[in-house]
Amino acid sequence: MTASWLPADYVHPLREAVTADVHVRPISADDLDIDMPAVMGNQAMLWAKYGEEWGWPPVDMSVEADREDLARHAREMLTHESFNYAILPTDEDRLLGCIYLDPVEAGDDALERPAADVSWWVVADAPAGLADAVHAFVPAWLDRDWPFATVRYPFGEI
Repeated sequence: MTASWLPADYVHPLREAVTADVHVRPISADDLDIDMPAVMGNQAMLWAKYGEEWGWPPVDMSVEADREDLARHAREMLTHESFNYAILPTDEDRLLGCIYLDPVEAGDDALERPAADVSWWVVADAPAGLADAVHAFVPAWLDRDWPFATVRYPFGEI
């Protein structure tokens, strides 16, 4: 069942190129082996960005908690409740970051619908220029492939 924040017939993208060597695709529980090192290797940066709002990622996040989180993201994408895209190199041997697309919470009636809150992060040791490439990619991708009338960046990316 598709959530009411998107058109019923909307099909979300499954793979999009960010650069010649980097793409995004839906994250899954199968990405645990690359997600855990990326998240915990950047835990302080991620906590500074998301910790107060999301309580994530805790300094003591377990492998099982990460697996459950990834499985939840995958389920939410299937039902179009929210979206988490992994940022990956061609061979997908490491996670370079994530892009989150979430419905705007009810109660902000001034926004044209559908409306999304969008955020992303890139690992500190990402290839040179990747952060800028993602910064350029996300708004263009949203304009091109998503049905959002309103996009907000609550964590200050734009």
